[in-house]
Amino acid sequence: MENEIHEIEKKIFSTFAEVASSIGYSPLHGQIIGVLLVKGKVLSLQEIARETGYSSGMISLSLDLLEVLGVVKKIKKTADRKLYVELSGDLLECLKNAITLKLSKSISSSLTEFEGEKKKLEKIPGTESERVLETIQTLENEIKRLRSYVDLLSKAGLP
Repeated sequence: MENEIHEIEKKIFSTFAEVASSIGYSPLHGQIIGVLLVKGKVLSLQEIARETGYSSGMISLSLDLLEVLGVVKKIKKTADRKLYVELSGDLLECLKNAITLKLSKSISSSLTEFEGEKKKLEKIPGTESERVLETIQTLENEIKRLRSYVDLLSKAGLP
């Protein structure tokens, strides 16, 4: 019975890992969220490491990003020297923020890269370079449209 519960918990952790991975984050980020959600209480860094099978160092690094995203809150208790962690804020809101942050970074990176490529192409004479420049311009316009959509999404309230 205890073993069955543990197996179900592991499947939940795995599901969260897959979601994190699908939006470009480490599966460990998802597993940490899954562990905290399933256990439903404040856990020490060591307890999270034990549940996920990762080292305390890996957990600590992943917690830094999750804290920046507003998913978790780190707690230091005066009674001992351990680091404790709890879920923080609305999970869906945090997921929305993580997705929009990732998209915004990707959009900015793409636009910067296109600018560099355009400068190179402008120095190359011929119709081929003109065609590629037009293609880049089209892509830039579409990415700027996507940026507008992501900006709206980041401001949208959740149901």
